[in-house]
Amino acid sequence: MTDAAFTSRYGRGPALEGPYLDLRTGVGNKLGYARIQGNIDWGKQKYFWFKGYVMAVEPNKKIQDLVGACGFGAIRLKERPDGSIERLCREIILYTDLRSGEVLEEWHNPIIDERVKAVHVANDPFNYVIEDYFPKPPKFGGLNTEAEPPRVPFMLPWSQHGDMLTMEIHIHLVYPSALQPDRWPRESAGPMAQVSEFFAHHVKAADLQNPKITSLDYQGVWNRTTPWLPWMLMGQRPGHMQYACFMGTCAHPADVLSRSAVDYAEKHYARYFEAPTEWSPNHSLSSLENYAREQQPAPVRR
Repeated sequence: MTDAAFTSRYGRGPALEGPYLDLRTGVGNKLGYARIQGNIDWGKQKYFWFKGYVMAVEPNKKIQDLVGACGFGAIRLKERPDGSIERLCREIILYTDLRSGEVLEEWHNPIIDERVKAVHVANDPFNYVIEDYFPKPPKFGGLNTEAEPPRVPFMLPWSQHGDMLTMEIHIHLVYPSALQPDRWPRESAGPMAQVSEFFAHHVKAADLQNPKITSLDYQGVWNRTTPWLPWMLMGQRPGHMQYACFMGTCAHPADVLSRSAVDYAEKHYARYFEAPTEWSPNHSLSSLENYAREQQPAPVRR
């Protein structure tokens, strides 16, 4: 691309329109987003990573850093006959000690002054379809009965700033929690799960508009607002959790994450270094649904 292609003003520039992908169209965004998520050299897998903090947000109190969070996912793309793209993914979140960075087995919760067992996140799989239209809301095992929205072309809010392109995706959900208070009095934050996720991506304009590059490197941030983590045993205490993490792509998680985190993953989650190869109908359970399936309610505190 020429120097003129890197001239931008007010977030607008020629790299938003081509020459390879027109980001004003659904099909252009489908291929751009697919190359961010994975590799359109079909079958090749790609890793993403993230690392940051998990905080407690309580009414009328200072936000408090509680634990670290780091993890990765492995993604493989498959093209369907209709041109839509399957995103096949396994991903984990490991919770870590704020001071040492070591992966937690147990943790002293300073808010309730109690030692609890840490339960990490392992989503296998978390799949969805990338197409010319925005995806349907995840069903989370049938718990999310939100009406499907109208089919809207998949046009993301891209901006150009010099030689970089930026794009954000926000996801806002509220649905019945898999952890209902009557069965999970200590794990459940309430009858409804209110969850939001915020992804900001930064990619090189020249790479996105280069048809020879089948997978795009990116850097960015991931933020998540979610109910109290069930293993922290906060019950229906007013407040919620806030994640704040950097994220990006890597050749291998060991290139970015600490050796102790990678060693822990290799020991306990070895299969998560390999992306799925086939679509699964069980494709969109979150950590709350998996927790309800795999854990037992904690004894009520006396």
